[in-house]
Amino acid sequence: MRKAEIKRTTTETDIEVKLVLGGDGKYDIKSGSGFFDHMLEQFARHGGFDLFLRCKGDTQVDFHHSAEDCGIALGSAFLKALGDKRGICRYGWAVLPMDEALILCAADLSGRMCVNFDVSFPDEYRLGDMDSELIKEFFLAFARSCPMALHFKKLYGENNHHVAEGVFKAFAKVMAQAVKIDPEKGDALPTTKGVL
Repeated sequence: MRKAEIKRTTTETDIEVKLVLGGDGKYDIKSGSGFFDHMLEQFARHGGFDLFLRCKGDTQVDFHHSAEDCGIALGSAFLKALGDKRGICRYGWAVLPMDEALILCAADLSGRMCVNFDVSFPDEYRLGDMDSELIKEFFLAFARSCPMALHFKKLYGENNHHVAEGVFKAFAKVMAQAVKIDPEKGDALPTTKGVL
């Protein structure tokens, strides 16, 4: 079973993550933000990842450090659970509808970090108890810790909650596809370089 446990402590956050790839989509998440918990719950359920996450952060400042460090910890957990990446599909892509919102997401678990986040939240700075700009910060941190080319584009969407939820659900589908073991490839690395 591909799984990982990560503990990360700084002067700003104390985080514990337990992750199982190819699980049942079970989750137990307490990040310090109800809205962010909801987004990570969608990610776990729709990606089929078992996810336990605890974050104690300096939320008296704001939620920035917690969102970013959760991205670092969760990305590190994925990288550890993937091991040498032998046999994985490597690529994932989705166009996901969430009511009136339509989100495109694609990723390549290439070992090289690149993020294009073309998603705007024009009419609302905060989503529940979380600043909307922290969604991009979370994905930047995730992709730095589990190096990948990661692309998001909002094709449509007026309701900011729907847009954000579409982003996390699309990412869930993309990661589920990318980390899946391809039975046709055996334990081969999906690259001509010899390393990912």
